[in-house]
Amino acid sequence: MAVSYMDFASPNARYTYDLRNNPIYQKDPRNFVNGVGIQQLNTIGNIFLLDVFLDAGNVVEPHSHPNASELLYCVSGAAVASFINPFTNELRNFPLKPGQVASFPQGWLHYATATEDRTHLLATHDTPLLQTVWFSDLLRLLPPQVFAHTYCLNEQQVKETLSPIKERVVIGPPKNCHQQPQAYLHHQRPTPPQHHPHHSYPRYGPHDPTMR
Repeated sequence: MAVSYMDFASPNARYTYDLRNNPIYQKDPRNFVNGVGIQQLNTIGNIFLLDVFLDAGNVVEPHSHPNASELLYCVSGAAVASFINPFTNELRNFPLKPGQVASFPQGWLHYATATEDRTHLLATHDTPLLQTVWFSDLLRLLPPQVFAHTYCLNEQQVKETLSPIKERVVIGPPKNCHQQPQAYLHHQRPTPPQHHPHHSYPRYGPHDPTMR
C-alpha cells in the first residue's frame, strides 16, 4: 500500500536500508532478529519486516501482534510455525521448508521453532509500526498471586517456577538454560486439520454460552 502522506520527490525519501543496522534482538551470533519499518525506511508503506536467524531448538517465543497480521516465509533450513486458533480453541503446528509460508492472523498467539541449524525466516506484517505482546513479559510482570488465585495454584510454586524469567526472552531458551532440545523438538509434530462447520466466528459476548 502506498504511503499517501509521503513526498516521494523529497531528498529525505529513503528507498534502501540495511537490516543489520536495526537489530531487534540477539541471543548470540547465530540466533538473532533484525527488522525494518517506517522509522528506518520512510517509503516502506504498510509493511514491517523481520529477518530471523535460528539454530535448531531455538524458539521465537509465544507472542501476538495486536495491530498486524503476519506471513512467515522459510528462506532456508526448517521450522515449525505454531498458533492457537481462537475460533476453534486448537493449537496448530505447521512444518515449514524453504519456499513455504504460514499465516498468523492479527492478534493470534503464535511462535516458531527452528528444527534445523542455520534456519532463516522472513516475517512480514501489514503495518509499518509493529506492536508485539511477548509472553515472557506477561509471565514476569504479572504478580504470582494473580496466577495462583485465578487458576487455583500454589503461589510459592508459581514464584519458584517463574523466578528465572528476569527479562524479555524473544528467542528461547535463554543462554543460561541447560535443558536439551531433543525432547521438545520430538513433540513439534504437524497438527491434523479438523473441520468445524459451526465455528465461522468466535462466540464472544452475551451469545457465548460460556459467558452465561
